[in-house]
Amino acid sequence: MTNKEVATIINTLGKIMELHGENPFKIRSYSSAYVTIRKLPEPVIDMEREELLGIKGIGKAIADKIVELRETGELSTLNRYLEKTPPGIVEMLSIKGFGPKKIKTVWEGMQIESPGELLYACEENRLIELKGFGAKTQETIKQQLIYFLDSRGKYLYGHILAESERLLGLLREQFGAYRFEFIHGLRRQLPIVDGIEILTDGPAEEIMSYCQSLEGVEEIDGAWHYAGSKIVIVSCATEEYDSVWWQGSASEEFVAAWSERYPDQMRESAFEDIGLQPIPAECRERVEAIDMAPTGLSIISEADIRGVVHTHSTHSDGVNTIREMAEESQRLGYEYLVMSDHSKAAFYANGLNEDRVLAQMEEIDRINAEMKDFHIFKSIECDILYDGSLDYDDDFLKNFDLVIASVHSNLKMDQDKAMHRLLTAVAHPATRILGHPTGRLLLSREGYPIDHMALIDACAEHDVVIELNASPYRLDLDWTWIPYAVERGVMISINPDAHSIAGIQDIQYGVSAARKALLAPAECLNAKGLSDFKAWLGQ
Repeated sequence: MTNKEVATIINTLGKIMELHGENPFKIRSYSSAYVTIRKLPEPVIDMEREELLGIKGIGKAIADKIVELRETGELSTLNRYLEKTPPGIVEMLSIKGFGPKKIKTVWEGMQIESPGELLYACEENRLIELKGFGAKTQETIKQQLIYFLDSRGKYLYGHILAESERLLGLLREQFGAYRFEFIHGLRRQLPIVDGIEILTDGPAEEIMSYCQSLEGVEEIDGAWHYAGSKIVIVSCATEEYDSVWWQGSASEEFVAAWSERYPDQMRESAFEDIGLQPIPAECRERVEAIDMAPTGLSIISEADIRGVVHTHSTHSDGVNTIREMAEESQRLGYEYLVMSDHSKAAFYANGLNEDRVLAQMEEIDRINAEMKDFHIFKSIECDILYDGSLDYDDDFLKNFDLVIASVHSNLKMDQDKAMHRLLTAVAHPATRILGHPTGRLLLSREGYPIDHMALIDACAEHDVVIELNASPYRLDLDWTWIPYAVERGVMISINPDAHSIAGIQDIQYGVSAARKALLAPAECLNAKGLSDFKAWLGQ
């Protein structure tokens, strides 16, 4: 065990003790020992206790722990603290610039227990009003978290898309004689990808050497990364390019089914050669797409989305005002906006009590009176409470044009408890849309366990729409369950859950996910125009 490894273990113990409010003098001694041990030329793990005590900065407690490490390979004290500390909290200790005091604040004050949950809280601006934080600190933490999460080897598609496209453009410009295309996760627009994987018929070594020379490229754990994302260059012969690109642009199931029908047409140009309508790569997950190819695919696209459903404003935890959210939605070509700030139980998100809801509704009325060819609907993202009830009484819920019911608190549930909460909320007559049904955060939190079929069946029974939350952190409902929802007659609403005007454009990620399920525009709630959406509300 190297001095660096010993020092890291000692430092980790000190940080975890600080999380639990232990003696600050003892904690300071661990921090001091960390610095001392790292600087020593000789390995401390080989030293006897008396020799260790002779080193300035190493006292009896530290010496005993180094001896314990040598004899057992672990620290019993550290193990005790680890047992009572959520793994995600321990993981946060590795985030540069985010120390134990701040971690303790978000853990105790907001019940955040993982880096992904913390990043999502930053996206929803929940840290701004937290003691010791603020907008600047929140933005700093957000950028540190994105780097930390992305550096673990898996990446959110929505995080790396822009940088990936920038790198692809640079390669095409530098090596104009060769072809460059995304393959695998980026090409298929998967919610989670393995990095920036690019196919070329050019010289791999020369191309990789060029990549290494670019600003923003660095070596991490033996692999090259651009803007924090791993770069993988796959090179093949020019005559094999179409075939290799094809193989890297669809699911294994799709490729296998296609090869059975068209064994000699395993290439990207095959659609035109066979006389079929093209199947976009993001739609090549389900084999059913092959049956749709002869006549063309009627699949949802961004252009089909007519309204922005599920948004937040400065009334709760959003960055922009209602007017700003509405004007940006209209500028982007949408016909309506469903304003759904948090309900009162969401204290961490500045949730609205009844008086504040009514004041917001008056503001919406004033803005609607001024806008032409656009409408703002009065909604709420209503917390599903622990017993499954909704976060206002039944009479007050009648004030809203529609209610989006979501679980935000007490997420550590078994399936029975989770299903009781969800089914109770779905059965409530005020619930029109079920928000992010599993509560998952991709690469961070699996979400509570649910019986998807039973939940979808209940939504069918009570005529409740299920949200496909388009935030790249969520994409919940998972697209693999959309076909069953469609089969049961349940509509899907592709909602950005936008907390800023920029967040409105997250709709693109929801559409990408829905296209994998081959969702048709008629099966999507907010593909309805304004008049049809009003008619749906009146049903």
